[in-house]
Amino acid sequence: MNNEVVMIGGMMLVTFLPRWGVMALLGRTEMPKPVFRALRFVPPAVLAAIILPALVLDGEGNLFISPQNTFLLAGIVSGLVAWRTRNLLLTIIIGMAAMLVLRAVMGG
Repeated sequence: MNNEVVMIGGMMLVTFLPRWGVMALLGRTEMPKPVFRALRFVPPAVLAAIILPALVLDGEGNLFISPQNTFLLAGIVSGLVAWRTRNLLLTIIIGMAAMLVLRAVMGG
């Protein structure tokens, strides 16, 4: 059997089995309302944890908060657009345009 197929099957089991156990247990019980309210904040927190290091760290992992940080500047523009418009597609388009313009003007 192909090594890649075995590896994909193993990854499937490793990611599926822990989730399946939780779903099987919680699927039969009613979760309290405070848990549902708290779970609403999980996706924004995870997204922030993924994006923030890319915005404020340089390639070597050092803090890089500077007007020369094009990632940070484009991120600020994107954040403002998202906050004002609440439109995901517009946020992505303007954020990418801001990054392209900043890279063209500032280099990098």
